[in-house]
Amino acid sequence: MTFENGPATSIGALLENGDVVDFAAAPELPATMARFVALGQPGLDRAAELVAELSAAGKTVRGARLLAPIRPPNNVMCVGKNYLDHAGEFAGSGFDASQRQVVPDHPVVFTKARSSIAGPGQEIDVSADSTGTSDYEGEVAVVIGAGGVRIPAVEAWRHVYGYTIVNDLTVRALQKRHVQFFIGKSAATYCPMGPCLVTRDEIGDVSGLRVRTRVNGELRQDAPLADLIFPIPTLIETISAAVALEPGDVIATGTPAGVGLGFDPPRFLVPGDMVEISVDVSGALLVVPAALPNSATKVYEPGARPVTSSTAACAPGVRATSVPSATTLVPSRKR
Repeated sequence: MTFENGPATSIGALLENGDVVDFAAAPELPATMARFVALGQPGLDRAAELVAELSAAGKTVRGARLLAPIRPPNNVMCVGKNYLDHAGEFAGSGFDASQRQVVPDHPVVFTKARSSIAGPGQEIDVSADSTGTSDYEGEVAVVIGAGGVRIPAVEAWRHVYGYTIVNDLTVRALQKRHVQFFIGKSAATYCPMGPCLVTRDEIGDVSGLRVRTRVNGELRQDAPLADLIFPIPTLIETISAAVALEPGDVIATGTPAGVGLGFDPPRFLVPGDMVEISVDVSGALLVVPAALPNSATKVYEPGARPVTSSTAACAPGVRATSVPSATTLVPSRKR
């Protein structure tokens, strides 16, 4: 996980009781999650030793301010229209200016600026959207371990380090106006990420992962990763055919149906809304190996100063059996 502890920013492991083991206690470990990911298995082994040592000694951090689990070396890479039902709702919404084809023949890849990354408890600056068309998109994101180019799909899993949650927030009017998605996807605070980075070995079969998005407690999105049009190996093969992937790069795999533009009339975000995204296996949210915990963000009031809250991210490969939900950080308000 990445967190603030006083004036310092560090990475560490989130324990079952909510305490944090600070990796700064081991000078040989790097200070950023992207560099930690680049260490691979040796980094995980040293982290596991440190967790056992410091947790047994009671040398843990409480009340840490959690930040986005990782800041990738490149822009956050995203995939559009990768669930069949969402492809249909987007095509019929009037906001899809990119192409008239409902279901793409190849992955639709775009990026979000690194400057848009925020923590899952950080408030969304929707009041800066003069168009009033800010929308949510809950997604599972893949974190790249070993980098590479021209990675065949059959070898893609070797390059997956783990997973996290991304809310691919979008200003729909800008997405439509500019055809290319980048501007409409890259507003400040429009890429909440986290709270945890969970290593690939903790999840097993990712097709069983299920992404759910709630707005003010109302379930809006609910679909398994098995419904992806282009599965994770295909996405890695497609992107790496032209892009040199680096350790710590993040690929958001797409969002299912149920986004705000899919309603009639559209139900875009307004100040005071609470957005919660959870990813779990077969409905179980009790243990990290079977679940990615909730990622929650609040849309703040016009003129209010955004809360620089935190994002929790479990240290890669370090097992934690319980992760507190970020939904308690801010109250929700019904629309």
